[in-house]
Amino acid sequence: MSAARPTARSRKDPAPPKHGRRTTVTERRRGVVPPPAGRTDGGHRRDLLEGMLRIRRFEERCVELYSAAKIRGFVHLYIGEEAVAVGVNEALTPEDAVVSTYREHGHALARGLTAEAVMAEMYGKATGCSGGRGGSMHLFDAHRRFYGGSAIVAGGLPLAAGLALADRMRGLPGATCCFFGDGAFAEGEFHETANLAALWNLPLLLVCENNLYAMGTALAREHAQTDLAMRAASYGMPAWTVDGMDVEAVEQAARRAVEGIRAGTGPHFLELRTYRFRAHSMYDPDRYRDKAEIERWKSRDPIGRLTERLRDRDGLDDDELVRIERQIAEEIDHAVETAEQAPEEPVEDLLRHVTSERPSRK
Repeated sequence: MSAARPTARSRKDPAPPKHGRRTTVTERRRGVVPPPAGRTDGGHRRDLLEGMLRIRRFEERCVELYSAAKIRGFVHLYIGEEAVAVGVNEALTPEDAVVSTYREHGHALARGLTAEAVMAEMYGKATGCSGGRGGSMHLFDAHRRFYGGSAIVAGGLPLAAGLALADRMRGLPGATCCFFGDGAFAEGEFHETANLAALWNLPLLLVCENNLYAMGTALAREHAQTDLAMRAASYGMPAWTVDGMDVEAVEQAARRAVEGIRAGTGPHFLELRTYRFRAHSMYDPDRYRDKAEIERWKSRDPIGRLTERLRDRDGLDDDELVRIERQIAEEIDHAVETAEQAPEEPVEDLLRHVTSERPSRK
């Protein structure tokens, strides 16, 4: 699971992007300048840890709120996969576009959506990022070029190809990043999108979050060939298999892929091998996985691994960790409080964005 060994056909390493350097999500939110690709420091590691903890604690609160019937509908938790969202988003800039899945809370928070806007959307309130109409599976923020989740497996892939094509036709420098699960490999949309992206040399980053299960079906029970990076490489694009439980490995691989895309070498594919610690959704009894398997993956928890790395290399102590946790807890407490107090959408607005407005008569 190395980020440094491509499985695609041999190509020269991509040249650095020609356009000027732009700020990343981390820089925009916290004023931290990230290190060059392949190198990091203690301050940057702390930002990565904070990003993953924000997602984890947000989702744990969502479990409590769902159990209390404060949040309704379907909820798909991202717990265990935080390194993917945080690591990939560190390689992206505000000019890039992101297309997500129905397991999207982590992607949204890592992209820069506030916990307040996401929590209000979970509550179905008018102040939510989608106006309370999307809920857990349909977070959206056009200002941040976060083009939401889709309840359809592989449904975001054609949309992402269209966004990448549109940006190129308009002469924009952005790349489009599309997250999807291993289950998407069983859908025609993935293969159609991969083929067209390679054929048209689109600036598209395909990020497969391989958590080994498409709902309740194990990958090996559905696919004769489980090396997804190798299968993606057959479309003529660079493809890597990466340890998706190591946020630094994810960031390094994503930066390398994005640099290649910006240099004009076409679409890139990352297979990030990760694992969800919770069931497919809050409705799922999770009877298809062995408990010992879950515990083995929990021993590789990306938050725990980075925390230990920070302790060993960068002097992270218990007091600082408590401070980070307290800051995130206050942020989430505030998000819940504002969501509780936020207004519902007025009944008279329920047809807005559903039917066209009648033209005014003069």
